[in-house]
Amino acid sequence: MKIPGVYLLDREMDADHNRCVITLVGDREAIQEAAIRGVGKAAELIDLTVHQGAHPRMGAADVIPFIPIDGVTLEDCVAMARHVGAEIAKRFEIPVYLYEAAATTPERQNLENVRRGQFEGIRDEIATNPARRPDFGEPRVHPTAGATVVGARKALIAYNVFLNTADVDIAKKIAKAVRFSSGGLRFVKGAGFLVRGMAQVSMNLTDFEQTPIHRVFELVKREAARYGVVPVSSEIVGLIPKLALEQAAEWFLQVENFDSSLILENRLAAVMSGKMAVGGLRAGVEPFIEQLAAPTATPGGGSAAAASGAMAAGLAGMVASMSRGKKAYLQYESQLSEAIARLAQHREELKAAIDADAESYNVVMKAYKAAKESADGGRAINAALRQATSVPLSVAEGAVEVARIAAGLRAITNPNMSSDLTTAIALAKAALEGALANVAINLDSIKPEAPEDEAFVNETRKRAADLRAQG
Repeated sequence: MKIPGVYLLDREMDADHNRCVITLVGDREAIQEAAIRGVGKAAELIDLTVHQGAHPRMGAADVIPFIPIDGVTLEDCVAMARHVGAEIAKRFEIPVYLYEAAATTPERQNLENVRRGQFEGIRDEIATNPARRPDFGEPRVHPTAGATVVGARKALIAYNVFLNTADVDIAKKIAKAVRFSSGGLRFVKGAGFLVRGMAQVSMNLTDFEQTPIHRVFELVKREAARYGVVPVSSEIVGLIPKLALEQAAEWFLQVENFDSSLILENRLAAVMSGKMAVGGLRAGVEPFIEQLAAPTATPGGGSAAAASGAMAAGLAGMVASMSRGKKAYLQYESQLSEAIARLAQHREELKAAIDADAESYNVVMKAYKAAKESADGGRAINAALRQATSVPLSVAEGAVEVARIAAGLRAITNPNMSSDLTTAIALAKAALEGALANVAINLDSIKPEAPEDEAFVNETRKRAADLRAQG
């Protein structure tokens, strides 16, 4: 039965592994129900008592990870995993273990620990070994569907490298050298299998941004050379983030000053997102709005204030650009050019402050946590708060300047665009008000530990008062 709001992105099937990997995307409630029903269907169709395959398994529906994509945090995915786990046990009498970020004990964060012994080993120990007791359901496996693991994690890349040999022991030795658990790369898990007559180094890359795929391939290639073999091909199981391929392209092609905007499709997407079309403008702004609406501390009011200021600068810049070069405004050419240049600079600074504000909040939270274990924690907290205060203070300064420039444009631009300037000034004032509110709340949190703390608070309050008066 099709569930509205859930979409099938990919399906991979492999006869040697005897395993199917299905990738779904969807809204929170819908994707949870789809996962639950998927387990029920797998239990109907798969009998583990007769199942054979190269890949370890413990359940007909073996592993269900929830991965945050947009407007959802890892903590949200943990809550989803626990709900789905409880429902699977309740509806189908299949025991469920929680892993990765959803794990209830450190030992169960690692999937290999949970799945050790596979279906047969868990079946023999689940009732007698307390360490094998499931998080949901009775301590007994489903007679044919086994047990299921449900969790929450970041995006993972399932990456396999085939060697020009059928000697699976070589693949196992290379996997041991590459995987983190035996001294290899930090975010790599690996094993060796015989697949389609070739030895395969099968790997999971759990954080490709810190351990990129090209680094993994190079290490496999170097280890393979020790045994006189070479990689002949590789494969991706499931889907891969575009950024991972961009990183690999940059590495292997050695492109100078590479960035993702050099990719044609990326540039097109950036341009088309602003095209005047049905839903086009909404598509550009909606992700940020949904992040603001998400039940997370960041992005918050500080980021919203910075975004408001950036929009004010952009709108005022548009008005100036529309009048510059026109016959009726040639006498103001130099003034308009200066305004456009200054507004462009403010726009970039305010855009940067959107992320800077969120990051400064995260730094403050880390300082509070670290303070519990440090005798000098108060000073560290104050240092973080000073930095967190400087971001909205700079937003307030930029907003005042943007509003002033926008007001000055009224007399030297097309009067038919006065409503755009009114909107720009209103947005700048909103940015100023929101930024100063964030400045005030950060200053109130600073408990003077040293003379410089008190001096910073007094000086910043005076500067904030001046900005408010100017605004």
